[in-house]
Amino acid sequence: MNRNQLKYLVIAAMLIDHIAWAFVPTASILGQIMHFIGRLTAPTMAYFVSEGYHYTRSVKKYAFRLGIFAIISWIPFVYFEFGTLPIYYVNGHLFIQPAIGVIYTLFLGLMAILLWDKGTCPKWCKILGIIGLCILSAIGDWAFFNVLWCLFFYIYRDTPKQKWIAYSIIGLICCTPILFVDIWWSYLFMTGIFMVPILIQFFYNGQSGSKNIINKWFFYLFYPIHLLLLGILHWVIL
Repeated sequence: MNRNQLKYLVIAAMLIDHIAWAFVPTASILGQIMHFIGRLTAPTMAYFVSEGYHYTRSVKKYAFRLGIFAIISWIPFVYFEFGTLPIYYVNGHLFIQPAIGVIYTLFLGLMAILLWDKGTCPKWCKILGIIGLCILSAIGDWAFFNVLWCLFFYIYRDTPKQKWIAYSIIGLICCTPILFVDIWWSYLFMTGIFMVPILIQFFYNGQSGSKNIINKWFFYLFYPIHLLLLGILHWVIL
């Protein structure tokens, strides 16, 4: 599969995952299967951020697109997750919901790559900067996992063994809730992230596919729109 085909596949996986969060009990067999499929999306998108950095003609424009759509997605993401707007009043008090969607953490992942690749400061300073980006990612979906995946996908781009070892170590950290929750098997779906190396290593042919405008903008537009529609279905209609 080329890059576009793989992106559409994981976008479909994301939709399945979000439908499950809205309407299917997580501890059910169906919920586990749907969330297992959904674990393909964020790591694969992190991989394509590293690829995008390598191939883009303008990192500034690429970062601007991610940053703008991270902001645009804030309202749909919060509404989907909590049924409220990001900024709201309760008994005369102003509250701000800082949670923000996956495009935000992908944006920070791109910043981590840029810092590592183009930063003129010493290595220890770059590491501190990346730690800072991980801290900033705490309010985002997939938090520091996406930041580090983007970075290591770039650093080990030409060394598959090291790339997937680094990916798997981060993935194991991502799966640690299995060890600490009462209903441990309700988090087994997290192991779906270990399907990503198989998907990319054996099914991705390294080609971009068609560069028409639909392929370029589909994910950016689909992400906030589908969250908004699912949020309306979940909190208003059903």
